[in-house]
Amino acid sequence: MTFWEWFINLSSVWQAFIATLFTWGITAIGAAMVFFFKTIHKVVLDGMLGFAAGVMIAASFWSLLSPAIELASEMNGNGWVPAAIGFLGGGIFLYMIDKTLPHLHIGYETSEAEGIKTQWQRSVLLVTAITIHNIPEGLAVGIAFGAVASGIPSATLAGAIALAIGIGLQNFPEGAAVSIPLRREGMGRTKAFLYGQASAIVEPIAGVFGALLVINMRPILPYALAFAAGAMIYVVIEEIIPEAQRNKETDIATIGAMIGFTVMMILDVALG
Repeated sequence: MTFWEWFINLSSVWQAFIATLFTWGITAIGAAMVFFFKTIHKVVLDGMLGFAAGVMIAASFWSLLSPAIELASEMNGNGWVPAAIGFLGGGIFLYMIDKTLPHLHIGYETSEAEGIKTQWQRSVLLVTAITIHNIPEGLAVGIAFGAVASGIPSATLAGAIALAIGIGLQNFPEGAAVSIPLRREGMGRTKAFLYGQASAIVEPIAGVFGALLVINMRPILPYALAFAAGAMIYVVIEEIIPEAQRNKETDIATIGAMIGFTVMMILDVALG
């Protein structure tokens, strides 16, 4: 039996778990760059973050929001209602996490940490910031696989896999964006790697939760798809794009975003 045959015979929950283990693994590969580089040029980092933003924007529409509208239209004829409620709900959810969970964005001073004031170390605050990014990503993958199990015509296994691949691709720069700055600040390579890959440990948890949620509560699926889209768009606009555009040379980040969007669009349309 091939891996593909084995995979398609698994339950959607296990498929979501394995897919998010893959996205976690790509984060670890990105974090492993710390064993080869002590620093990363800001222009390169901007391009990588821009790529991640482009992937997340494309995935939010092609893999989540558009299917949510289509499904809601089939169920009750008002496709825009669940999509709007879920999308805004996802943004509000991430806003609440952003304002309460202590975290620090790359390149900022510790005194500029967001969320509730804490005595956490700078390294923990940096990892927490990337972890916030990964919550909606894992949730999105899990919901996509759960939609397949729910028998939604517009949801395909290939489309869910395409989403996991896209999320995995943009996780590579996120892993490097945590571990290499930590190494530059004096942390040992192994410890910096462990911190970098740990930022994605939440993805399998969120993935399994998302799959279980939509399988057991099928009527909320349009809301769940839009919720994941809203959460990802919030992360992109509030955190990733501003980080990528901090330098005056914004063209690299913009080009990276265009490439990331195109890659994710191709993956979703071609495979989905």
